[in-house]
Amino acid sequence: MNELTRILNACRDDQSAPADELLPLVYEELRKLAAAKLAREPAGHTLQATGLVHEAYLRLVDQEGLPKAWEGRAHFFAAAAIAMRRILVESARRKRRIKHGGDFQRIELDAIDVELSDWHDDLIALDEAMSKLAEVDQVAADLVHLRYFSGLTNHQAAELLGISARTAERRWAYARAWLHQQIRGTGE
Repeated sequence: MNELTRILNACRDDQSAPADELLPLVYEELRKLAAAKLAREPAGHTLQATGLVHEAYLRLVDQEGLPKAWEGRAHFFAAAAIAMRRILVESARRKRRIKHGGDFQRIELDAIDVELSDWHDDLIALDEAMSKLAEVDQVAADLVHLRYFSGLTNHQAAELLGISARTAERRWAYARAWLHQQIRGTGE
């Protein structure tokens, strides 16, 4: 049993393991995960990987600084991926508000001829579609969290979910098609 698993088990069993023992063990993996998520964001995004990791970690520990109870490594990283997704969605919603310049488009002088898309709407539509997918097929939603938001491979995600790699491939194809339909508004 590695150190991370030991601490997560201690958190689950007695809720007394301090968060300062957990953070050094997961920081680099969370930082890579955050960097991968932010790499897909458009230029000009104000969140940085370090800030995203810190904000997500604060959501993963309670107010006394103790880690919440997780069932293991997979549960912890799935919770981290969900926390990061929620932070990005909240950021997109905040920036879309008029109070925060929602009516304005930032245009660099060198890129005046380029038409900018409103990626905030896309991120919010994805969040809403993910919520609907979780209601319809929780395993498929978990697979999307692990593959898309956590950056795991199909094999890694299948292993964490306790399903075969082939089943994960089918669920992944289904989830992608289902989400595409929901986001594009082509059906229920």
